[in-house]
Amino acid sequence: MTDQTKRSDQAWVKPFSDYGPIVVFFVAYLGWDLLVATAALMGATAIALVISLAINKRVPLMPLITAGVVGVFGGLTLWLNDDTFIKLKPTIVQTLIGAVLLGGLLFGKTLLKPVMGSAWPMDDAGWRKLTRNFGLFFLVMAVANEIVWRTQTTDFWVTFKVFGIMALTFAFSMTQIPILNSHRIEEESEG
Repeated sequence: MTDQTKRSDQAWVKPFSDYGPIVVFFVAYLGWDLLVATAALMGATAIALVISLAINKRVPLMPLITAGVVGVFGGLTLWLNDDTFIKLKPTIVQTLIGAVLLGGLLFGKTLLKPVMGSAWPMDDAGWRKLTRNFGLFFLVMAVANEIVWRTQTTDFWVTFKVFGIMALTFAFSMTQIPILNSHRIEEESEG
């Protein structure tokens, strides 16, 4: 296997791990109910972690934390037969991400830079702005999830969880392009 093939084989693991469990959740919900979908989400999340470990020889921290939250809140949902817990999961995950990003800034750390720095070379001021904006965005998304699951039907919440959160995250990311462009560091060309 060439290095190019090896990189291509590994490239599919992240989107598979990120989106595979949510696709399984949605399909199971459409076919059965929220409890079956929760069990399917838990199983798919565990499988995604195992595949990530087997292929990439590591499990990134955020999917591991998300899996822990899925395990705890999914387990409580199934054990107590109460869908409140799985509906709280996005709130907990979004709040954790927002708090970690903003907390890092309080200690002078731009925690997005180690994760995305190779894709977007920017100066430190740009990383501070981007980290702040995403931290606040995740906190707003946690509040949005709370409002949706507490005021809407389960069908609406599932649709929001699967499609709404993703669409809002994509739209918000697009609004950050001016920061990426204005703080971009031009990479020096070799040779």
